[in-house]
Amino acid sequence: MTFGDLNLNTPLLNALDELGYKRPTTIQQRAFSVIMSGQDVCGIAQTGTGKTFAYLLPTLRQFKFSKEKYPTVLIIVPTRELVVQVVEAVKKLTTYMNVSVLGIYGGVNMNPQMEAVQDKLDILVATPGRLYDVILSGALKVKLVKRLIIDEVDEMLNLGFRTQLRNIMDLLPQKRQNLMFSATITEDVEKMIETHFDNPVRIEAAPTGTPLENIDQIVYRVPNFYTKVNLLEMLITDDKSMTKTLIFAATKQLADDLHEQLEKEFPGQVGIIHSNKEQNHRFNTVRKFQQGEYRFLIATDIIARGLDIAEVTHVINFDTPEVPESYIHRIGRTGRADKKGISILFTKDAEVENLTRIEALMNYSIPEAPLPEDLTISEVLTEDEKPKVHMRNTLVKAPKREDVGPAFHQKLAKNMKTNKKVTHKEKMMLKYGKPKKRGAKKK
Repeated sequence: MTFGDLNLNTPLLNALDELGYKRPTTIQQRAFSVIMSGQDVCGIAQTGTGKTFAYLLPTLRQFKFSKEKYPTVLIIVPTRELVVQVVEAVKKLTTYMNVSVLGIYGGVNMNPQMEAVQDKLDILVATPGRLYDVILSGALKVKLVKRLIIDEVDEMLNLGFRTQLRNIMDLLPQKRQNLMFSATITEDVEKMIETHFDNPVRIEAAPTGTPLENIDQIVYRVPNFYTKVNLLEMLITDDKSMTKTLIFAATKQLADDLHEQLEKEFPGQVGIIHSNKEQNHRFNTVRKFQQGEYRFLIATDIIARGLDIAEVTHVINFDTPEVPESYIHRIGRTGRADKKGISILFTKDAEVENLTRIEALMNYSIPEAPLPEDLTISEVLTEDEKPKVHMRNTLVKAPKREDVGPAFHQKLAKNMKTNKKVTHKEKMMLKYGKPKKRGAKKK
């Protein structure tokens, strides 16, 4: 099937042709007619399967010009990078259409965004936290929204946006079409579907755990962090085909530590992004990686959800993720657009259980490669890797107290208070040492 076989209009077909897209992906093909019918949709597809175009193409096909200045289409995504990506996708598809689109996200001044949403607007792309704040400010009205699209909903719930999503949906018109796309359907996602969706049609492009066919996977058993660094540096040095390599780290601290190590050996070739980095730094780093200025990009899972980088040659998992689905998302960044990709996984003893769960999810055993003979096995351990010494907390029983007196002391005699009435005679005796008599009354 080609895009020409879908019920697309000439402006969209011309835009797709200029972009070089000829055939729809599985999720795009299956979702198109269902979305066009007006039904609620729950799309399940892995990262890199063309989910963005899967909801944008039918949305833009049904787009009708409106004189109203408030948006009729609302797209909610989890990260700032994904906001930028979706806005760019809309602009590319609407080269021959008159559609106004805007993206808003947190981490920057809200005032310019509040002004921008008051201009003529057809499609709004936003992160949930900033969207809710702008709505509450009164700058944005959502009474005209006819189609709500929530992308990467599982990651949005993982990031703690459940309350904002619920509040936003409560503010939208009851009569609307809901489209939700997710790589996994968790219990929280199911609850959201039951509460806010109207009997949605489920469209699954591929089972969650299916390993992508275009990706060659391999795993190394590595004892510790610094040995992982040594192996990574060796692979990077020996394999010149690693021209655009995405390196995943589980935490921001791990990403920073790894960047510090690699920057020593490959100065100016390694970029890093995570949620603690400033917005301009993140955008500039991704741009340099896309343009080839950076050969390697270190990223955390949350940030990587918003990355759409073409021609990633290798994905290196510096750690084995605890959530098996995260591994699927990671390796999905390579092997795209019918090109071969390579995924390399580092696993240490403490992560073997994570590897077992990943292989069970995929129903696939990742081939294990032996460590190079000349690899330096480091004896240095990080604080997290050092064995923990657990001291036994023995409670010592206090000795029995015997022959002890009361828990108070007797007051001194001078501090003792009495209610005895003191006569004038006694007062004089205390003051002068002798009784002092009153004189005879004057006549």
